[in-house]
Amino acid sequence: MKLTLVLLRRNRMPNGNIFRGKERLVKQVEPKHLRRIKEDFAIEEQNMLYLRFPYLSEAESFGHTKALGKHEMRKEMLNDKNRRIFKQDVTLYERLQHLRIGEKWE
Repeated sequence: MKLTLVLLRRNRMPNGNIFRGKERLVKQVEPKHLRRIKEDFAIEEQNMLYLRFPYLSEAESFGHTKALGKHEMRKEMLNDKNRRIFKQDVTLYERLQHLRIGEKWE
């Protein structure tokens, strides 16, 4: 069986590397390949249509994030993160506040 497969392989497979050379194995183009290419082109054309005629104009797309307040929310989020990482500033006056029991002059 194995000897037969080895001997009959020559008729089915090209000599040498099957991807290079004059005896390379070339796949045949089938209708499903052409249909897939047509579908890809149709999708690409639809995407180009969306890019050529956007939903928002340039003036509308410029200000829509400002109306949502995303910039301010991002700033606040970064400030909160910094507050968690770094401790608050403490002055010497605040540190020694417990020593100030009474300031009455006798």
